[in-house]
Amino acid sequence: MKKSLVAIALFGAFAGAAHAQSSVQIYGTIDAGVAKATGNTAIVTKRDNNKLGFKGTEDLGGGLKAIFQLEIRYESDTGTLESNARPLFQGQSRVGLQGDFGTVRLGRGLTAFQETSTYFEPWSGMPTPVGFQTDLQVAGYTSDPLSPAGNSRNRFSNAVFYNSPVIEGFQFNATVASKEANGNPAIAFAAPSAANPSGNYALPANVQAGSNPYSVSVTYTNPLFALMGAYERNAVQAKLWSVGGSINPLDSGLKLMASYQHQNDQNFKIINTNTKAWLVGANYDVGPGKIRAGYGQKTPDGVTKTKQASLGYDYNLSKRTYLYADISNKKTVSSANYIGVGVHHNF
Repeated sequence: MKKSLVAIALFGAFAGAAHAQSSVQIYGTIDAGVAKATGNTAIVTKRDNNKLGFKGTEDLGGGLKAIFQLEIRYESDTGTLESNARPLFQGQSRVGLQGDFGTVRLGRGLTAFQETSTYFEPWSGMPTPVGFQTDLQVAGYTSDPLSPAGNSRNRFSNAVFYNSPVIEGFQFNATVASKEANGNPAIAFAAPSAANPSGNYALPANVQAGSNPYSVSVTYTNPLFALMGAYERNAVQAKLWSVGGSINPLDSGLKLMASYQHQNDQNFKIINTNTKAWLVGANYDVGPGKIRAGYGQKTPDGVTKTKQASLGYDYNLSKRTYLYADISNKKTVSSANYIGVGVHHNF
């Protein structure tokens, strides 16, 4: 009887320990709004990505943890998967280990460059047209050009991801992808023209990268300011580098930021192969809300310069829910305005 009681007690202790040492979290966002762009009717759309995610950790002992994260992207206005053409786990699907050496993961996710640059953009990388990250801040560049049509532009698949520990405010991040083919459609040769000023060389369908795509970044952060430098080369040998900085004057709720980026695409485009871009922006936490503002330029990107000015406001209803309003003007050959309002909820 005593042995049985001891066995039961030990089983309960181990079960409790196992439960304490591993966890799985379900999380997500849902964002929906109404927007109107010049020349288009008003539509139900989004400011931020809608996602449903699962992430977990297991304590392996000795400071080592197993980690995983799966993230589905969907459209709030239709309930369909994002863009209807992207992978089920479009956001990310990664598993790895974490310890004193940092974090190593394998799978699909944001590149080191793309993940770092969002901190230095007023809309924090949200895909809304009023934001800067998907166009100006990455100079019109795509991290994954050899993927199926409609896939996202800022991730590597079939990749290894590394984040170092933060040491005296410094952190190193790196992503290296394999050269394996990902199912891209064939791209025909195009001579420079009015419709395609840069032109492009031909690419066969489902082609393998000539060399491993990779992405690296170094950051320094403290309570008052942050700095970053980043470099990336994609599967068609386009190269992109960027430097950026932000400052929080007197820790007042005001964050000022700026970045500069340069893209070289001479292995795919025929002429106008260099694109330069810069932006300045600000976030200001005031009362229950946040003001977002930014201005940027991109050139030549096919000769025509792009100029963009944007202004936005978030009003926090709670720690998880806020209302927002955005307005933007973008000028290339002509001028286009965008205005949107909506609601964002984290769960």
